[in-house]
Amino acid sequence: MTDEFAAHRRTAGGISFTDVGEGPVTIFVHGVFTNGRLWRNCVRLLSDHRRCISVDLPGHGHTPPVGEPSVWGLADAVDTVIRELNLSAVHLVGNDTGGAVAQVVLTRDPGRFASFALTNCDTEGNFPPLAFRPAVWAARVGLLRLGAPLVKLPKLAKQVYRTGYQHVSAVPDDVITDYLAPILGNPEGAGFMAALLSSMAPEQLAPIRPLLGACRVPTAVVWGTGDIFFRRCWADWLVELIPGATGVVEVPGARLFFPDERADELVVALQDLWR
Repeated sequence: MTDEFAAHRRTAGGISFTDVGEGPVTIFVHGVFTNGRLWRNCVRLLSDHRRCISVDLPGHGHTPPVGEPSVWGLADAVDTVIRELNLSAVHLVGNDTGGAVAQVVLTRDPGRFASFALTNCDTEGNFPPLAFRPAVWAARVGLLRLGAPLVKLPKLAKQVYRTGYQHVSAVPDDVITDYLAPILGNPEGAGFMAALLSSMAPEQLAPIRPLLGACRVPTAVVWGTGDIFFRRCWADWLVELIPGATGVVEVPGARLFFPDERADELVVALQDLWR
C-alpha cells in the first residue's frame, strides 16, 4: 500500500501508525472499512504545530488482524500505541466505529487525555446503526469474501462508499484500494472483519455509559448532518451524557467520512476545542 506519510510510519506492539509533526499529541482513530489515511487532510492542516498520530486499527491499513475482533480488541490496539509511546495529555479524536473505540479508550484512563472529540460515530443503542446492519448480516453469512474483486476495481469499489462520502469520485483511487485491500484482499482479513462485524450489538457499549457520564475531559461533538448512519439525535445523546461536552458543532450536509473531504471544517472545530 502507498500513502502520503509513508516516511512517518512507525509500529508499536505490532500496531502500525503514522507520526507526523511536533507539538501537542493528537491521536486519530478511524472506523471499519477505512484506515489511518482517512485523516490525511486533517494531518496536513495540523502537523505544522501538532504531533498527529493516525492509528491503523487491527485488520486495517498496515496493521494485521491481531487481537480480539471486537470494539474492545480495537481499543486494546490504541491503548498499546499510547502505552508504548508513553503518551500523556493526549487529544483523542474518533470517527465511525473509531468513535466507539475512542470512547472505550477514554474511559479506561481519562487522566491521560487533555481533550476528546467525536465525529459521527457508534454509540450505545446504535451499534451497529440500522443502515449498516445489512453489512453485518452479509458478514455473518460469509459474503465478505465475494467482494475480493473490488480491490482491483477502485472505480467500482467507490460505489460502496457513496453513502459515506458526498463526492466519492474525488477520492483518489489508491485511497479506496488501501481501504479495501487488507479486508477483502485476503481470507485472513475478510475473516477478521466478519468476526468484528458479527460482534457488534446495541448493548455492547453499555458498560462504559456510567464512565462517560462521569467524564469531565473537554469534549467536542462535531456532526455531519447528511449522514444516514448516525443521525443528529445521537450527537445530542452524547452531549447530554458527557459532562465535558458543551454542545454539537454541525457540519451541514456532511456525511460519515467528512473528516476526509471536509477536513478544514473539522479542524476549525478542533482548534476551538483546544483553545
